[in-house]
Amino acid sequence: MALPLSLRRSGDPESIVLGEANSHVADALGHPANWPFRTAILTGPPRSGKSLFARWFNGQDTGKAIDGADKIDETDLFHRWNAAQESGQPLLLVSDAEEWEIALPDLRSRLGAALHLEIGLPDEDMMAVLIRSHAAQRGLALGDGALTYLVPRAERSFAAIERLVAEIDRLSLERKVPATLSIWRDALGVVRGPEQGRLL
Repeated sequence: MALPLSLRRSGDPESIVLGEANSHVADALGHPANWPFRTAILTGPPRSGKSLFARWFNGQDTGKAIDGADKIDETDLFHRWNAAQESGQPLLLVSDAEEWEIALPDLRSRLGAALHLEIGLPDEDMMAVLIRSHAAQRGLALGDGALTYLVPRAERSFAAIERLVAEIDRLSLERKVPATLSIWRDALGVVRGPEQGRLL
């Protein structure tokens, strides 16, 4: 499944591709009343859409999202958590840290009871839609057979897929040729490195 989470046009930078890796997050954000202590923590790999989810949640007027919560002073964050509890406002905390180590005991105990949501790695279906989405944002025509060739060879990573499409676009513009097999192969070699590139 791949749907824009907002009402924006398909291919808009603010749209979120939904798939196996993140559909549970979308479901949970739609029902914040079910969160323990009305608090959820969202984590996931780089470029996986955590900030887009946070902006979408803030736009629904059902709660408050704090992006980069792991970088905020812990005492300040504890006060924000208390304020949300007093107002009854659901609170979504987005963390970029692989392991969010919280030193303040009171904050650690409160957030330990929160709903923990993690975006996983994209499967092949989601990778295909991500490639199409990034290409559409750039106005890039990938050519017939692109997804069949690229998906099984691309790194299973949100950030790597974004870099791959950017590299295809760069090479196509630089060489002034359509994005076909030779461009796809060379872009994969750049993104995956020369050792992996020789295997493509």
